Amino acid sequence: MNNIVAIVGRPNVGKSTFFNRLIQRRDAIVDSISGVTRDRNYGRSEWNGKEFSIIDTGGYSIGSDDIFEGEIRRQVELAIDEADAILFVVDVEDGITPMDNEVANLLRKVEKPVFLVVNKVDNAMRVSDAVEFYSLGLGEYYTISGMNGSGTGELLDKLIESLPELPQATEEENELPKFTVVGRPNAGKSSFINALIGEDRFVVTDIAGTTRDAIDTTYNRFGFEFKLVDTAGIRRKAKVKEDLEFYSVMRSVRAIEHADVCILMIDATRGFESQDQNIFWLAQKNRKGIVVLVNKWDLIEKDTKTAKLFEATIRKEIEPFTDVPILFVSALTKQRLLKALETAVEVYENRKQRIPTSKFNELMLPIIEHTPPPAIKGKYIKIKYCMQLPTPVPQFVFFANLPQYIKEPYKRFIENKLRDNFNFSGVPIDIYFRKK
Repeated sequence: MNNIVAIVGRPNVGKSTFFNRLIQRRDAIVDSISGVTRDRNYGRSEWNGKEFSIIDTGGYSIGSDDIFEGEIRRQVELAIDEADAILFVVDVEDGITPMDNEVANLLRKVEKPVFLVVNKVDNAMRVSDAVEFYSLGLGEYYTISGMNGSGTGELLDKLIESLPELPQATEEENELPKFTVVGRPNAGKSSFINALIGEDRFVVTDIAGTTRDAIDTTYNRFGFEFKLVDTAGIRRKAKVKEDLEFYSVMRSVRAIEHADVCILMIDATRGFESQDQNIFWLAQKNRKGIVVLVNKWDLIEKDTKTAKLFEATIRKEIEPFTDVPILFVSALTKQRLLKALETAVEVYENRKQRIPTSKFNELMLPIIEHTPPPAIKGKYIKIKYCMQLPTPVPQFVFFANLPQYIKEPYKRFIENKLRDNFNFSGVPIDIYFRKK
């Protein structure tokens, strides 16, 4: 699990530009979670070998200064509560504004690392203009330009020095897989776990943020012991205030990053909506095992085709990663709950399976020889060897003479053939082509 760094500040100071620069330091860019967070972005960054998660708290539409300051206060309070370090971004062009003072008043009381980041400093004159930000009472400031990247190196050096060392998992925690139940509020996450353990351990409510912490319960079934984790839900922006939505996103980020398998609960009465798709995306980008449960199936009027049509709709929405188990359950009547849990165990086993190199080559090389990558500019691409990498999640490398010419469609073809021959249901897999 990574440390979380929150970027806070009023709108139009360049937070998102700075955020984009941070995540582009990695080869694999994590896109924004559109729909779930609207203006908020979640990504990962790495500096000097230390990885951390970044959350951009985004801006607001301004109704009035008073309302705006209230929203800013709630946003910063949540960032203070959740993040391990805070980057407070201000704009050298505007100087200190009343809203900057409002945020600074909150941050001065914080015991966590706070970094005052003066943005848009792209010439020597603006370096001297930044001196006024000392009066915010937050100590040393860092001048940067989110647009061209100047000054970010020194800031990131200090940032990673300040991040706390995360506690190492105990031997028991390392041994026990974590199955995290995720989804929108009122999708039935807590009811699902209550039905499995046979007691009302979790409060059942549709209020986002009621469950402040992801709560673990150890469960033993099928001769397999694991932890079930209940999480807060993610709501549609129109349904809740900004602070609750931000709060839920931060909780979900932590819970999903710590999971082995994510059990995504969907409310059958509402269908597969954008929030469901974005939570699915978040689990897939984090390379977690995924099981989709369509809950409250007992409330749906159905015929022989209803389940097939519902399933087809979900698979269409989650393309191209469609090799995911989808089950129709009811936490209330306990319909197929044990089957759901059994499927989650299977996905966990799929995720950790290792294919011997000899067997892998015997199977894949004839397929590649029969359907080689298309020739580019008269140059023929030859793949002579392949293997599974020794990583926690399934990753495969294929060695070729001209890997730079292998395009995405062929990569998708190889993945499909892999899935046809090995059971990676519910598991994202990575495929790389490298110079032999």
